[in-house]
Amino acid sequence: MRKLDVACLIAILILSAALPVNAQVTSTSTTTVDETLFITYNFENLDQAVYTQALTEVKADTIPSQITQFLGQQGKTLVSWGFSPQPLVFNNETRSIRASFFLGGSDVISSSLNRTSMKRTYQVKTEWTRFRLELTSSYTINFALYVTKQVAEWQKTNATTFYFENKQTGLLEVFSYIKLPASASQVQAVGDVISYEMPPRFDDLLLGSPFLILIALAVVFIIIILYRKAR
Repeated sequence: MRKLDVACLIAILILSAALPVNAQVTSTSTTTVDETLFITYNFENLDQAVYTQALTEVKADTIPSQITQFLGQQGKTLVSWGFSPQPLVFNNETRSIRASFFLGGSDVISSSLNRTSMKRTYQVKTEWTRFRLELTSSYTINFALYVTKQVAEWQKTNATTFYFENKQTGLLEVFSYIKLPASASQVQAVGDVISYEMPPRFDDLLLGSPFLILIALAVVFIIIILYRKAR
């Protein structure tokens, strides 16, 4: 029994050394008007050794490139990402990192116009929330072990915000938010996909307007008149 107790104690000590105790990760994804997600990851209260390593190893493309790779391994290649105005912020006092970026592509978010209702329907795919992140060469977070439910089973803090938390491990607390536009309607989630409706965009209204046809005919008529005069 003593040998078993000692072995368990050693295992706990090794695990505690590998993971920062009471560290927190909060991810927030906000949909934007141009069919992209603005994503932020906040890593707080990191172990000093991990944080020191992160200062030199974590780059602006560390997280989005690994999400893209994760989706590519599932055959989802229609993914793009871009830098935010302030992609990385380090806080030495709190040993915290804030990383932000834009994520898009039809394998992440897509939309289509319902010409009957003249509303645009959006679909946000959320499989990427369970990717495996190698934050540094010695510290990896497999979000699949923490984000253990599909978005359809997440809590809703209001009509347009999905929320999930995992605080059971005692070593790493993970919080995830997905925020839709405040004007989103008919919000529903099935599996890993959130769908919702939005008012039509300006170009949708323009394409659906009879005035566009009249303008096109007027332009053709003017071209014909100018051509005849030139002859």
